[in-house]
Amino acid sequence: MRTVDLIVKKKNGEELTAAEIRYLIDGYVKGDIPDYQMSSLLMAICFRDLSPAERFYLTEAMLESGARIDLSGLGGFLVDKHSTGGVGDKTTLTLAPILAACGLKVAKMSGRGLGHTGGTLDKLESIPGFRIDLSQEEFLRQVRDISLAVAGQTAEVAVADKKLYALRDVTGTIDSIGLISSSIMSKKIASGADYILLDVKVGAGAFMKDLASARDLAAAMVDIGRRFGKKTAAVITDMSEPLGEAVGNALEVIEAVETLKGRGPEDFRNLCRHLAAELLVMTGKEADRAGALEAIDKVVASGAALKKFREMIIYQGGNPAVTDDYSLLPKARYRHVVTSPESGYVALVNALEIGRAAMRLGAGRKTKDDKIDLSVGITVKAKTGRKVEKGTPLAVIYANDDDFREVAEATQNAFVITKVKTKEKQLILDTVY
Repeated sequence: MRTVDLIVKKKNGEELTAAEIRYLIDGYVKGDIPDYQMSSLLMAICFRDLSPAERFYLTEAMLESGARIDLSGLGGFLVDKHSTGGVGDKTTLTLAPILAACGLKVAKMSGRGLGHTGGTLDKLESIPGFRIDLSQEEFLRQVRDISLAVAGQTAEVAVADKKLYALRDVTGTIDSIGLISSSIMSKKIASGADYILLDVKVGAGAFMKDLASARDLAAAMVDIGRRFGKKTAAVITDMSEPLGEAVGNALEVIEAVETLKGRGPEDFRNLCRHLAAELLVMTGKEADRAGALEAIDKVVASGAALKKFREMIIYQGGNPAVTDDYSLLPKARYRHVVTSPESGYVALVNALEIGRAAMRLGAGRKTKDDKIDLSVGITVKAKTGRKVEKGTPLAVIYANDDDFREVAEATQNAFVITKVKTKEKQLILDTVY
């Protein structure tokens, strides 16, 4: 078997076999196949894509290149949720405690933020003392004890994916449904959950810009999950404007806690309820959506969901008092209100531009090695469809540098004001089973 022959085969639109894909992945991980040949193959895949069978074979090869987390000894309903990333997406911080309070087990391995999208681990590290680096034994014991753990990767899972992603990032080969779906699902399968729910974002602040592409990605990932015997579904959600109000690590922790107290922004509350209901019905824990939503509202109203979040903080070395005293979280030195330059209706709040503005403040990373400022960020005060007068607050900037004129201008420009009222954004766009 020769690598060049397989590159040509894919270039010509032919389907690679399981043995051929395994040869390519194993050879690349071992260093027998150089970057220039793998780059050529990746470009061929971008132009020709991968068939459903090839996506499965690629996921399988990447999965077997590293360790797998064995959750089988924990019992119960083991669930995982993955988001493709967005601006203000703090969903895991609220959703995971709700699920645990409802009787599911959440053993979640999350990542850090890169670019304009935030990372769950960065948000959690806003909590003083919170440890995201748990040993596998600590991770499993915590899930066994309180049904909930959110931490960094406890093992070298999908080693091939990490190496391939770094190459894709510098060769313009990120945007392939086959490569994206295999990358995400190799890590999800390795993490060991039996039920996987995918939140596929679409819009200005997401990687997938149009609904058709988002549906294709969702269908590809659901198909891979099923081929591995995992109950999998994907919810497609709008990311043309930020989710909730808060964009920035400590700010998002506050919003997540407020939502656990039943007081968060309506769009964010609705998304958390929707995703939690999907998993409760998917596992069979609840018979239907009505029963699931009732169970969710009960654990929020009773404080059981917030209690789970506090338990997780305690188990992972953090200070649970942050749920009552937000001043214990990192706090920015400066606060600046961005106002509307005219009267009218908010027609758009561009999520990408808000995300980039927050990144300029230090809330995000340009490269994976950048240090971020956990205290800074932006809160969005006027969403699509809202009537505003000249001078109405559109957003609030939290900064540690007193020269934030460019950020203020960029933030104001992210809001499109028109004279005609625009409908509010529909958050849940589709579900793929």
